[in-house]
Amino acid sequence: MMLAESEILNASILIVDDQESNVILLEQTLREGGYTRVASTMNPQEVCALHRENAYDLILLDLQMPGMDGFQVMEGLKTNDADAYLPVLVVTAQPGHKMRALQAGARDFISKPFDLVEVRTRIRNMLEVRLLYKKLENYSKELEQKVQERTAELRESEARFRSLTELASDWYWEQDENGNFTKVSGPVLEMLGIRVGTLQEEGNDVRATGWNEAERELLQERIAARQPFLDFVFSRVNADGSRQQFRVSGEPMFNQASRFIGYRGIGVELTAKN
Repeated sequence: MMLAESEILNASILIVDDQESNVILLEQTLREGGYTRVASTMNPQEVCALHRENAYDLILLDLQMPGMDGFQVMEGLKTNDADAYLPVLVVTAQPGHKMRALQAGARDFISKPFDLVEVRTRIRNMLEVRLLYKKLENYSKELEQKVQERTAELRESEARFRSLTELASDWYWEQDENGNFTKVSGPVLEMLGIRVGTLQEEGNDVRATGWNEAERELLQERIAARQPFLDFVFSRVNADGSRQQFRVSGEPMFNQASRFIGYRGIGVELTAKN
């Protein structure tokens, strides 16, 4: 992930210092460096409101100011829930304040009196980190939105698919890798003679209901081989002697790791109970 030079020079910067001479010097240094969006204030009590309104990419913050010092300003900036990254570069003439400022959330510091080469270097370095952080955050949001949109599309597609299969067949079904029914649409359980209690308590066991074993074995061979099947016909004889025939089509399902997770398909009853 790269940054264009124009992105860095177009970053929004706020200078906060109660000394007008310092403000003028920093503004001049930044403008000579090609930065185009530079603002300033000599009133530290305005900083939080200004940042909420403008979402600065960098705040050059003097620590020693009357009425409200830089540490208090940083505490106020932390209440901005929309920005988890505190874009503050502190300005201080007190070496003992540097560690405290970093612990308070500042990202870097500039020492007084100013070394203009150091000022330009630290400002640029911090802007690169800040803008990359924002770009990554925006990318994560875009990716999350795309995932949500794709999920909604898949759900809509699945709903359309099920609607079509319900129109084209008597029932839609899904089974897990162990052959247990996980989803059914239509009277599939009634057609197959499976009671709800049997489904829940005996794991969909339908072997003792009069199925044609030769047909069942052929179907099981295809399922064991993870093969799709089309218009497969199988039958069973009910306890009252009546015979039922069914035609099913199915396909194996796999997850993103290519692991088999079951089958899904459609079916119709060819002959109703007598």
